[in-house]
Amino acid sequence: MDVVLCVTGSVAAVEAVKLARELKRHDINVKCFMSDGATEIIHPNAMEFATGQGVILNLSGKIEHVKYAQSDLILVAPATANVISKLTYKIADNPVSTLLVTAFGYETPMVFVPSMHHSMYRAVRDNISKLKKEGVTFIKPKIEEKKAKFPDIQDIVLIVLREASTGDLTGKKVLISTGATFEKVDEFRVITNLSSGKTGVELAREAYIRGADVTLICGQMSVDVPHVFDVIHVESVIDMQEAVRNRVPSSDVFISAAAVSDFRPAKDGAINKISSSEDLILKLESTPKIINEVKKINPKIFLVGFKAEYGISEDELISSARERMKQAEADLMVANDISTRGAGFGSDTNEVLIIDDDVLKVPLTSKKEVAGKIMDKVRECMGK
Repeated sequence: MDVVLCVTGSVAAVEAVKLARELKRHDINVKCFMSDGATEIIHPNAMEFATGQGVILNLSGKIEHVKYAQSDLILVAPATANVISKLTYKIADNPVSTLLVTAFGYETPMVFVPSMHHSMYRAVRDNISKLKKEGVTFIKPKIEEKKAKFPDIQDIVLIVLREASTGDLTGKKVLISTGATFEKVDEFRVITNLSSGKTGVELAREAYIRGADVTLICGQMSVDVPHVFDVIHVESVIDMQEAVRNRVPSSDVFISAAAVSDFRPAKDGAINKISSSEDLILKLESTPKIINEVKKINPKIFLVGFKAEYGISEDELISSARERMKQAEADLMVANDISTRGAGFGSDTNEVLIIDDDVLKVPLTSKKEVAGKIMDKVRECMGK
């Protein structure tokens, strides 16, 4: 994938080096154009280091504006009021604006990351609206301290990957539950588990990149959640159950990746404050199986469940997953043995079986790769 990164004269240009390096980590080939204003904030050598290529500062007989205007995507980050306004009226009077006008003519996808004083941002909102109608994507800045600030780099990268993807889930509404629920024992103590939420976030990233509208229902999380998702925060099983019930009717896909508590303190055993000086017998009761309700609410939804076991054979794992699959009427199950080294809660890797009529074994790999395999299977099954 070839991306042209245009850096213009906002103080947020200092973030461009980190942005370029992050794009490179996603196997994106980055070519940089810089405005004169940008070179007064960061040196072109910094961008050459970050991209591994020479920086375009002037146009020559090599007609760089034509060559690079036909890249997979043009990313303007940061985008000043000046460059936004020039593209609105198709003014081409420097290397960056000339590249953008040329790319506009080629209908090359463009993503702008506005960064400026908030008053200037308000002043160019009509120009932003006009460019949006003409197909240009704008990433919302953080509005803080009367400034429209550079958003999180990970969010920018996600949007770039989405804009340049094949979009095989465009138009689909994907609902994903992730993280751990917790049930109060008293006002100080809870019953929970070690789920980090990493798998759910990676699934959300993958679905978003493929063009889906993603809603993430988050329990307790130990990983950051990108701001591009619609996020619902929950605590208990009942909270998650309510969130699922509310969103399932309007969703096309539900992926139940959360580690939902199987037990909670019984209501008749509720305690306001456990004494730390006494032994305790705690009465527990089973929690509702949220996944078993989903098909009853929306029979047409594509349902993906997860089944984790500990220290059993592969045949036993498949049998257990198929039994859960039958109970929930799920279309797909993802099963794993958390006793496998590197595949437990909180790890960055996993080894899973993806089960429908067949069984696909995904050997130990990153959770990002696992998420990709799962979403490949979801798309394949939905296309049948």
